[in-house]
Amino acid sequence: MKNYKTIISLMSGTSLDGVDACIVRIYDDLTFEIIDSYSLSYPVEIRNKLMKMANNIGDIKDVCYMNFVVGELFAKSVNCLLQKSKISKENIDFISSHGQTIFHIPEKNKISGIETRSTLQIGDISVIAYKTGIMTVGDFRTKDMAADGQGAPLVPFADRILFPADKNRLIQNIGGIANVTVLSNECEIFAFDNGPGNMLIDYFMNKFFNNPFDKNGEYAKRGKIDEKWLNELLNEHYYSVTPPKTTGRELFNNEYAEKILKNVPKNKFDIISTVTYLTAKVIADSYKNFIFPKTSVQEVVLGGGGAYNLAIIDFLKELLPEISIKTHEDYNIPNKLKECLAFAYLGYFTVNKKANNVTSCTGAKEPVIMGKIAL
Repeated sequence: MKNYKTIISLMSGTSLDGVDACIVRIYDDLTFEIIDSYSLSYPVEIRNKLMKMANNIGDIKDVCYMNFVVGELFAKSVNCLLQKSKISKENIDFISSHGQTIFHIPEKNKISGIETRSTLQIGDISVIAYKTGIMTVGDFRTKDMAADGQGAPLVPFADRILFPADKNRLIQNIGGIANVTVLSNECEIFAFDNGPGNMLIDYFMNKFFNNPFDKNGEYAKRGKIDEKWLNELLNEHYYSVTPPKTTGRELFNNEYAEKILKNVPKNKFDIISTVTYLTAKVIADSYKNFIFPKTSVQEVVLGGGGAYNLAIIDFLKELLPEISIKTHEDYNIPNKLKECLAFAYLGYFTVNKKANNVTSCTGAKEPVIMGKIAL
């Protein structure tokens, strides 16, 4: 009898650069094997449209239409991955899709006496299921929110499975937004969004250098940190908010980036260096303010695109000299595929009808089975 599920997991994050797809085999003992992967970049026109929507520019027609467009692209990434891997769709048990977040409201809002949080991930799972011929699981965040959680972070559920309990470690993802999971023998697991990861760096790289990102942190290394501007940036209220907390383009969007340009240094490389240092500084400060009072930490494990930015890594080593800095690659997990792998686990538990949220991370009232299924 087969002792594993073969899953295609799909992830697209706040960077809005495209879809990462991977074939993952999850065994009954919850160990995993990544079989193959494929990345599909969003066409420029679609990325621009999604970027506008994530920055609250658009209308209901855009949301309706792009929900299906993104579903088509997610399905295309699956079919391309199957072709690349030469694996038949009949050998895939199901697809697990995070979807593309276009808006996330973790704080409660009230209308006509109804008070609730809300979130929206597009990329319709029925489109994916039909276009691939494979059962699809998706829309994970809403059930946690229904249980009064923030619908995020969800990746800590997988972190608890993937990493050993031999030491106290922080699992630090640096995507568009930076988020951390605290795995410690001295306190209950918890997690939160530190602040901007690559989001501001990418915006200024595109604006001043016409490049989508700072490869290896090379531009940051050519500049100097502008202390005056940095201190202004560190006054952002979000950084002082006590977890649980989550954020995204609802705050750190293009409008925000333009607003903080008022006292920007003249040297463009100094701009990149300063916002890169901001990413590292916000991460380190969040540890000192919210984590170190609860637990000692021996190791930080970096993942996401920021794990390839050598300037961020150097800044973190400077700010956290007593802590070992590693990446997911040290645990045989590709940095780029970590969140994709995490949603394979979330889907695995959905299909097996088992709770897959971590209430100490999201603030939900109780464990729930997140995810919807399209046959």
